[in-house]
Amino acid sequence: MAIIVNLDVMMAKRKISLNELSERVDLTLSNLSILKTGKAKAIRFSTLEAICKALDCQPGDILEYVSDKKGTTNR
Repeated sequence: MAIIVNLDVMMAKRKISLNELSERVDLTLSNLSILKTGKAKAIRFSTLEAICKALDCQPGDILEYVSDKKGTTNR
């Protein structure tokens, strides 16, 4: 199972830079970059809410679930 972060796609659609988004959501560039590259292990709902507000989008526009290709189940 994998959660794919499409923040870069939404940023491109909204034509907003990492610096500008960082200022709008009051998040450091390094933390926003970690999220953008998909290296983050967690995200606070308040951060997700701020990003969605700044980009005028839904959480599903940023986060995507992709199932395990092997067909195994997690128990």
